[in-house]
Amino acid sequence: MDENFQDLNRLPELKLDAKQAQGFLSFFKTLPRDPRAIRFFDRRDYYTAHGENATFISKMYYHTTSALRQLGNGSDAISSVSVSRSMFETITRDLLLERTDHTLELYEGSGSNWRLVKSGSPGNLGSFEEILFANNEMQDSPVIVALTPNFRENECTVGIGYIDLTKRVLGLGEFLDDCHFTNVESALISLGCKECLLPVDNAKSSEYKPLHDALSRCGVMLTERKKTEFKGRDLVQDLGRLVKGSIEPVRDLVSGFEYANGALGSLLSYAELLADESNYGSYSIREYSLNSCMRLDSAAMRALNVMESKTDANKNFSLFGLMNRTCTAGMGKRLLHMWLKQPLLDVNEINSRLDLVQTFVEDTALRQDLRQHLKRISDIERLVRYLEKRRANLQQIVKLYQSGIRLPYIKSALERNEGQFSSLIKQRYLEPLEELTDDSHLNRFISLVEAAVDLDQLENGEYMISPSYDPKLCQLKDEQESFEQQIHRLHQQTANDLDLSADKALKLDKGTQFGHVFRITKKEEPKIRKKLNTHFIVLETRKDGVKFTNTKLKKLGDQYQKILEEYKNCQKVLVARVVQTAATFCEVFESLAVLLSELDVLLSFADLAASCPTPYTRPYITPSDVGDIVLEGSRHPCVEAQDWVNFIPNDCRLVRGKSWFQIITGPNMGGKSTFIRQVGVNILMAQVGSFVPCDKASISVRDCIFARVGAGDCQLRGVSTFMQEMLETASILKGATDKSLIIIDELGRGTSTYDGFG
Repeated sequence: MDENFQDLNRLPELKLDAKQAQGFLSFFKTLPRDPRAIRFFDRRDYYTAHGENATFISKMYYHTTSALRQLGNGSDAISSVSVSRSMFETITRDLLLERTDHTLELYEGSGSNWRLVKSGSPGNLGSFEEILFANNEMQDSPVIVALTPNFRENECTVGIGYIDLTKRVLGLGEFLDDCHFTNVESALISLGCKECLLPVDNAKSSEYKPLHDALSRCGVMLTERKKTEFKGRDLVQDLGRLVKGSIEPVRDLVSGFEYANGALGSLLSYAELLADESNYGSYSIREYSLNSCMRLDSAAMRALNVMESKTDANKNFSLFGLMNRTCTAGMGKRLLHMWLKQPLLDVNEINSRLDLVQTFVEDTALRQDLRQHLKRISDIERLVRYLEKRRANLQQIVKLYQSGIRLPYIKSALERNEGQFSSLIKQRYLEPLEELTDDSHLNRFISLVEAAVDLDQLENGEYMISPSYDPKLCQLKDEQESFEQQIHRLHQQTANDLDLSADKALKLDKGTQFGHVFRITKKEEPKIRKKLNTHFIVLETRKDGVKFTNTKLKKLGDQYQKILEEYKNCQKVLVARVVQTAATFCEVFESLAVLLSELDVLLSFADLAASCPTPYTRPYITPSDVGDIVLEGSRHPCVEAQDWVNFIPNDCRLVRGKSWFQIITGPNMGGKSTFIRQVGVNILMAQVGSFVPCDKASISVRDCIFARVGAGDCQLRGVSTFMQEMLETASILKGATDKSLIIIDELGRGTSTYDGFG
């Protein structure tokens, strides 16, 4: 709060003369009204927002309306607020990463000529990525989803399309759903969706009310688009341009759907993928199936505290915060996010993750060694994005190089492991790493960078092309050095002529205003005043001394400046060439990013399991149609991680056909809710491939976890607490199968403790 008051005192001044203000007002009035859009105008040193946006920003971020200024006179006046560059970054981060109710637009220009240069929404960060992640890691990759629901009697067929812009994945699928849209909710959660497109006419009808509720429960922003955009007519042709490989499999996949094509078609036009040629041939496409991973509804995500929330007192409040011990910059976090939203159903895949975690838990030296190396790995996924779009600079290429040269260390650490799962490590990591780092792949990239980039200059923070890389650059460098020596000799000679010591009394300065100049202190000036006025040109006299030059120094300085310009231009051309060559290694780095982020998350699981005061154990996993759920001495991982807690472990035995259904009773604060939730958390952790906080655990795979937790009434919609509970439970019963886990905390509870049961 205090920061905002300090910001108010330092608010940039909105400086516009009457003519500029008039021009701007006439432009501002032509903008279409969009209640969701927050529009900023770039005034070079600061930004401004106007009208309703200005009021929103001053109340929301400055917490006062005294930040508002009036622009214009009389009835035409609009309220305005100015925002510094750092405050603009804060607001951008909040609107696009934290909230889901606004889009952001940035205009550049002057007078009455302004044009839209950047626009973004929570699902499509697009051009704001550089601002958002300049100093912060990208924790989550946003996904945009489009839905085309078709109602028939009591059921609804939903066509779904989605785009993950970070991982460059397109997907489409269809499924049946009930009137509560339980499956849509699971889909939105497993994809990590931030924004959803719906056809505009339908969005108003009453059948869509439950769908809107599902979207708001999942914290997804609703964007309405014209119905005509939801057409799949030229979809195959468009996908042919975007998707890697041949068009036949794409055509076969698309022809199997009736409604999903329209959904994906609307997304392509909304995200403007075809407008940017760097997208061509760089996407992959897959079919989305509900049964590919465990389904979770929004209540289960909240009840099990899977994701972080702003109200968390510390990072161990959520499962993500507790399990996130990843080392790479951003990649590991994003993969962990995805794994927690998409727990596995395949017993073999779960076990192979557990095998790897077990290896890292048992071999402490290997675990610590690998984690040290992974800390030096940059966010390869995002750097590759810059490369693909040809927007990369030398600094980003050097970051890829620095990540690349860590790989031999990671490889040799993995080779040293001779435990029972060494063959799995060889197959999952060593063989692919061997292939990716050979002389025709990564080693070629490394030698390109070593030849082209001046790595000695990195210590000074300069990213330059090495002069030896190009004969012309080499020649320019030599000329530049020769001029530097001549200027240095002239400095020495002038010092001797004036009878001053070269470094102490007579300084040689280089500035933007005068180029190379001599400088002496004011104290020295009277001694040589006579010579100064006859042989030199005095440029300025200031507190820090007198600056002067002569014709020789001016001539040499101009020649030096000219060579420097040529040198810089030559550097630019060569940087573009190096970036173009480096872009051919994108696929190698994409495969590397997948390997390293997976290794990072599994090491993170192992680190958690080994470093807890009471160690975690490996769960025994059985298919969903056999085995029981038996947890001995189980604990709630987030509760036991709090400082003030001395956790008492509990057993839970859900035995097929005997105790599949359990009612937990007990006094207030007796730990009923914690017990019920810890069963869900343990099962979720096991199916993600992590060890679990139990003495011993045997788990039969569950296809979904549905929860109904705590009482919430919707008085605005005329639904009482009891009614709300019944509705939610009804939708759970419709969506659940005999392989699901259902957690219900308080059902049919009245207002008093006597009636109803808790």
